[in-house]
Amino acid sequence: MLIACFAGYTWLYFCVSSEQAIYKPTEVCLVKHFTNIPCPSCGATRSILTLTKGNLTEAFSINPMGFLIAFIMLLAPLWIIVDIAAKKNTLFAFYQKTETYLKRPQLAIPLVIIVIINWIWNITKGL
Repeated sequence: MLIACFAGYTWLYFCVSSEQAIYKPTEVCLVKHFTNIPCPSCGATRSILTLTKGNLTEAFSINPMGFLIAFIMLLAPLWIIVDIAAKKNTLFAFYQKTETYLKRPQLAIPLVIIVIINWIWNITKGL
């Protein structure tokens, strides 16, 4: 998780420093690259960058998943540091419980439907 957050922070830094994050995005999505169809998470980087500028409405319109990803990127490193300092595994235990809970059909099916709706929305807005 820490490596994933570090990779995400590195990618955001690259996007900000190259000044192409919002105006000329670098395409890294393999789904879009090979099929020319955006995946459900396409636009998440631009959404997070827009969030950092304080424009919540625009960030949501780019891709609502940006909010979830930004939250995880902020919370996970702090949680990991606390776990290391306290010599505990609370993040891993939380992850395991969450994974088990998300496998329940009454939650998994609505979440899959939300992802599909977001995917359709990405396609229709031409990400």
